[in-house]
Amino acid sequence: MKNITTPIIPVQPDFVETTKNKTINHKAICLFAATGFFWETDTYWENKKTLYPATSNEIDEHHRLVSSYPYFKWNYTPKKNYSFEEALEDFTGLFETIIDEQIGDQQAILPISGGLDSRTQAVALKHLGKKVTAYSYSFSGGYAESAIAQQIAKACDFEFQEFFIPKGYLWNVIEDLAEINQCYSEFTHPRQMAVLPEFEKMEGVFSLGHWGDVLFDVGAPEHYTEKDLVQLVKKKVIKKGGLALGTTLWNDWNLEGDFETYLEERIQRLLNKIDIDHVGAKMRAFKSLFWAPRWTSTNLSVFEKAHPITLPYYDNRMCKFICKVPEEYLANRKLQIAYIQKRNPAVANITWEDQRPFNLNNYHYNKMPYNLAFKLGRKFRAGIQKIQQKKFIQRNWELQFVGEENERHLEGYLFNQKFAEFLPSATTKKFYDKFKEKDDVFYSHPVSMLLTLSVWNKKFNDA
Repeated sequence: MKNITTPIIPVQPDFVETTKNKTINHKAICLFAATGFFWETDTYWENKKTLYPATSNEIDEHHRLVSSYPYFKWNYTPKKNYSFEEALEDFTGLFETIIDEQIGDQQAILPISGGLDSRTQAVALKHLGKKVTAYSYSFSGGYAESAIAQQIAKACDFEFQEFFIPKGYLWNVIEDLAEINQCYSEFTHPRQMAVLPEFEKMEGVFSLGHWGDVLFDVGAPEHYTEKDLVQLVKKKVIKKGGLALGTTLWNDWNLEGDFETYLEERIQRLLNKIDIDHVGAKMRAFKSLFWAPRWTSTNLSVFEKAHPITLPYYDNRMCKFICKVPEEYLANRKLQIAYIQKRNPAVANITWEDQRPFNLNNYHYNKMPYNLAFKLGRKFRAGIQKIQQKKFIQRNWELQFVGEENERHLEGYLFNQKFAEFLPSATTKKFYDKFKEKDDVFYSHPVSMLLTLSVWNKKFNDA
């Protein structure tokens, strides 16, 4: 017997087998196609499951699950008479303790964006006196995404590197990426794969800011009721074109019933497992249980390929702390903003990407008439770009799917005999044609999912 205790938010899945009968789980793949991640304990196979988060498990010599019981359940039990100042003090102590323990005497490798999660980490690392190498990405031919990150690094006296994601990088690394994430995520999202050789030249451990934006913000709009949650989950998780692709695969494989009905019933069953009355806290728990481990965590293995990873927001203590904090303190990122303002006013004064051109001290003015000049300037620049016929790259799939060379590689994966045996080539052609001729933004997700399924079918489908 072997005992496995899973974290509250697992970084990597632990797989177990239920039987020796290897059968493809077509329903799970339809959900994957629609949303980009596998749900709950699902995998590509009926007889292979992942262990549930926050559980203690006994596994036998055949790697089958013998017993499982939870040691933690998401809850909403805010402390009574708990002031915001007390919550801020508790967060400050906990967050800095976690980062101090995770990094120790090692060099921290910190990806910085223009948002708040990595900025909060930067402030803590600076306060703790850690050695830090910071970096950020920009798309080749795209906007200068690294400008804000560079300002944050400079304010904290960190070394800084800017990486450019080149056009068509995916085709040189797609087979390696498939081995790393086992095709449990579509391939256009982990752009860190493009600079993996550069990561390997660095020294230290990654300090990654994943999931801070979910834990430290409102879980659902205040006016939402329990009945609204199914539709909210659908809105959040279904990608553009995803419902159409999931429905088409469902029909191609002659599965019983209706895909959208199955999806809604599955969401409702998962929500029913969460014993929380507060709608916002329940939504946060849903995301942390079923989204974080199977979507956010999947490509963390790319970072791990270069160096060990640490995730302060994933820490069990942070998850437990969140359950004790009143929702009003989490809403609108109040705790993180107050922490940055207290610890490093200079960083608080740097532009907040989501509230451009405002910062953490004045973002409340991001409304008319205060942001009128910025909006007019943005429209003017967009007009100039249109006149010049200059298109900025904003999405990773544009670098990988657009252009003759990219199309040649993409079509090589989408239209081959082995994939046609798994999925009707007419389906693949229908979505690919719509991507090319009708709406590339809307149908980029279906094409990306079809590419992922083709690579999985080639490398792992020996059924």
